[in-house]
Amino acid sequence: MKHSKYSVIIVGSGVAGLYAAIKLSENVTLPDGILLVTKSQLSESNSRYAQGGIVGVLPENKKDSVSLHVADTLKAGCGLSDLNVVKFISENSRFAIQDLIEYGVNFDRNENRELTFTLEGAHSVRRILHAGGDATGFSIEKALVQKVQSDQSVSRNISIYEQTHAVELLVDSKRQCRGIIAFNEITREYETIYAPVTILATGGTGQVYKYTTNPSVATGDGLALAIRAGAEIKDMEFIQFHPTALSIDNDESRFLISESVRGEGAKLINKDGEYFMERYHEQKDLASRDIVTRSIYAEMKKTGTNKVHLDATLIPVETFKSRFPNIYASCLKAGIDVTKDYIPVSPAAHYCMGGVKTSVDGHTSLKNLYAIGEVACTSLHGANRLASNSLLECVVTAYELVNKLSFANLQNSEVIDDSIMSLIKLYESNEEEIRPEEYTDKYITAIKDTMWKNVGIVRDETSLLTALSDINKIATAFDLNKICSTAKEYEVRNLIYVAKSIINAALKRKTSIGAHYRSDSVECTEPAAQIIKERSDGSTVTA
Repeated sequence: MKHSKYSVIIVGSGVAGLYAAIKLSENVTLPDGILLVTKSQLSESNSRYAQGGIVGVLPENKKDSVSLHVADTLKAGCGLSDLNVVKFISENSRFAIQDLIEYGVNFDRNENRELTFTLEGAHSVRRILHAGGDATGFSIEKALVQKVQSDQSVSRNISIYEQTHAVELLVDSKRQCRGIIAFNEITREYETIYAPVTILATGGTGQVYKYTTNPSVATGDGLALAIRAGAEIKDMEFIQFHPTALSIDNDESRFLISESVRGEGAKLINKDGEYFMERYHEQKDLASRDIVTRSIYAEMKKTGTNKVHLDATLIPVETFKSRFPNIYASCLKAGIDVTKDYIPVSPAAHYCMGGVKTSVDGHTSLKNLYAIGEVACTSLHGANRLASNSLLECVVTAYELVNKLSFANLQNSEVIDDSIMSLIKLYESNEEEIRPEEYTDKYITAIKDTMWKNVGIVRDETSLLTALSDINKIATAFDLNKICSTAKEYEVRNLIYVAKSIINAALKRKTSIGAHYRSDSVECTEPAAQIIKERSDGSTVTA
């Protein structure tokens, strides 16, 4: 097995990981450089699929203020957000946006070259910046990738491993992280990589569900690594289901229809041609995501359908085409002309509010281990994320982490204790046979099915216990303690850890709040609750 060392290891190449690599390269002394590890290609991540935009509380937006943004975030999070974290991230949004602009992100502007803002659910004013119309995540990711590649060629501070999975954290007997064991899926070789700082920036967990807006890479890898290493995890019961994913029969990977479409005037409509959101909330189609999702769920149950529709014909044709070029093209490819056809939509798993418990600078409960982005839980989002706060959190927390590391000693220690050596030897002696793809596919399908059916938009104790039993059987059959033989097997292992974490957290929280809805809770009073509670056979509406 090859052994190597770096000053900092960053696992994940989304906005959080890329931005952290750039800032570290520019501002921190790195005797052994930075290693950026990505399981796919450098430009493939959950971040690039973020359509709506990024929150920016900017001085030129006279109708907005930090206090308004804080209030909106706290309200959407149902009071479970950390006030100090919310204030800090909101106050620093203007600096984050300016930094991204300097790194080449071209946010959309009007004819006077002024930044344009859009509106999304549960925001009291227009404060969402966007790029490429409806390709904000892609635009930010593209600019940061180009910057990393430029820094790599000029300063040589940043090394990149693609097609490489972090499969273990090296945690010693003093509960401090000393690096990772990595697996290259092309060569099938392992490498022990030491570093005084390891940063998890691996993104989300959407692939644990049958229907999700997340790409195939979102298998909760960093979260599973942290769980295996004994790091503290928080708020995993709060899974946000985006209300409007394009609902095409037999299509499990759902294309996102951005909330901004409703922000520009589109309305949800049921099979009877009724605009129904006014029955559920005073903010109608722009209520918070958990409210809209459960309202759609209630409508589907009431009307016996597996989808509703979005009426985007209310938006002027040219406005839609220029503001949402990717959504327009994707719908057209699916045979839907948004200028005259309603868009079929249904909820899909979208974002995990929980994760590895961290401070605002990314520090976890394990020394020298940090987490930023969706894999982390700073308590910004509380029980339900306010739209477009996620990309902002990525940038601000990464910036704070770099500030902290600018004062750190990033020299590698030459002393490796027995607990780490034992783990390394386990991988050195591995001779696992390569199993056929069908071996992993059956486990992935089983995990996704039970999580969607039993731990989805609506849960209760019976469904959660059923899911836990199912996942435990899968875990026993798969054997979580064995060394895997392929990258896909490692993803199965990670999905099992993620699923169990979500289920156990959902079982512990007996009452409904935010994105965690228990139909056996007596405390929820929203209008959709009565329709949902009328379910008597334990079934759920499938998308």
